[in-house]
Amino acid sequence: MLDRVATGGAAALGPAVLTYTAVLACDTAVPSWHEGYRQMPFVFAGSGIVAASGMALAASPAHHNGPARSAAVVGGLLELGAARVMRHRLGLVGEPYQEGRAGRFMRAAEVLTFAGAVTAVLFGGRGRPAALASGAALLAASACTRFGVFHAGRQSAEDPRYTVVPQQRRGRTGEER
Repeated sequence: MLDRVATGGAAALGPAVLTYTAVLACDTAVPSWHEGYRQMPFVFAGSGIVAASGMALAASPAHHNGPARSAAVVGGLLELGAARVMRHRLGLVGEPYQEGRAGRFMRAAEVLTFAGAVTAVLFGGRGRPAALASGAALLAASACTRFGVFHAGRQSAEDPRYTVVPQQRRGRTGEER
């Protein structure tokens, strides 16, 4: 009985726990975070799923990690897809996600997410070494995503054009946000 209640509680609270930091970051004046308010929660949700599946792959026996392998694929697709859509929709304000330290973290996140998910699917069920390797890659990918978002925010806050140019465009078009 307790296990069902705990599972239900986790299912109900999981999405909020995965995305609340993104919502908090987007509710700031930091241009690359604030303007990403539509996709950032999805990026963080995918990143959280990737991290959880990575930990599960690293901690569970290979013959029991099927759900973790599936979660790695779902989380990876969500994270990578949402991050690409976000960068595309941000336009100028999305540049920091592709440049400097943030860009390096975001590219590393893409490579590690892809490598971790593919390794999990192809080899993760065959033995511990592959499951550990894919789990480590997925955990590192999630960390890289979070650090990439953090550094993109710092980079966008340091350059006034990421604040001034979007404000000028909104002023010309009468757009509110």
